[in-house]
Amino acid sequence: MANPMSAMPPATKNLLIINCIVLLAQTVLQQAGIVDLSSWLGLHFVLADDFYLWQPFTYMFLHGGLSHLFFNMFALWMFGGIIERTIGTRRFLTYYFVCGLGAALSQEVWQLAQYFVEGMQNYQFAKVNGALIPMGQLLNAWTTIGASGAVYGILLAFGFLYPNERIMLLIPPIPLKAKYLVMGYIVIEALSLGMSDNIAHFAHLGGMLFGWLLLLYWRKRSSRTSNFRGWDNYTPDKPTLWQRLKKRFGKQPDIHISGGRAFNSHTSDYDYNLQKKQQEAEIDRILDKINRSGYDSLTREEKDFLFRNSQS
Repeated sequence: MANPMSAMPPATKNLLIINCIVLLAQTVLQQAGIVDLSSWLGLHFVLADDFYLWQPFTYMFLHGGLSHLFFNMFALWMFGGIIERTIGTRRFLTYYFVCGLGAALSQEVWQLAQYFVEGMQNYQFAKVNGALIPMGQLLNAWTTIGASGAVYGILLAFGFLYPNERIMLLIPPIPLKAKYLVMGYIVIEALSLGMSDNIAHFAHLGGMLFGWLLLLYWRKRSSRTSNFRGWDNYTPDKPTLWQRLKKRFGKQPDIHISGGRAFNSHTSDYDYNLQKKQQEAEIDRILDKINRSGYDSLTREEKDFLFRNSQS
């Protein structure tokens, strides 16, 4: 029986492994009384004493328990491999961490706004569950952990790149287009802002926002560096003056119809079949390249070749 991990793209596979190892380390070290990794690697409020510069990066590898890890890694496994194969491993890693860092920044902005709007800077103590605790202790408790921000960005990318792909929901068991699933998540997270459920909803939205901005940037940059504007708007390069003169005044081969196909006097059935096999082999090679590294990895000649042969 084939190992499902062996067919998984490298970045997605390694992210799954690293997150599982880190949760195991969290559990072992905490139960042994050695150290609570969340206090060092979790994302603290920027004005708290326990905030460190590395936390906006390290927080996304920590989780609050097995169920927290499972749902994040399930979504990463379900959508991450597809996105990595589409845009390539290097871009996928860039996208993943940009979403995670964007989620961290968004969460910090949300907490900073809450801090000043509620006037917390004017108090030395805070009342929590009927007890007074130092304000510094409360601020240190504002800790965010989990890969959810980056994973929500991955979900956004799937809806962005494959908007009409249908996903079978578990509850209720109905198929739903990816774009509507993403819209639903955005609405739910937006309506959940401000709820006391210990979930960083603003971080989720921030991960999606930064992912969307990065995808738009890549699309815009790709449109500037490539003649390709989509199949509906594609126009091949105009022929040069020499090519137009040669076509107008050059000797044209004799054309005759045989078996429903057009042949010139210099083309035999053998040559025709050989040419078709070569074209099919080249198309297969280009499609494999798209599957590995994404459409943007194609050269200009490969894009033109793929377009010409898609018309036949």
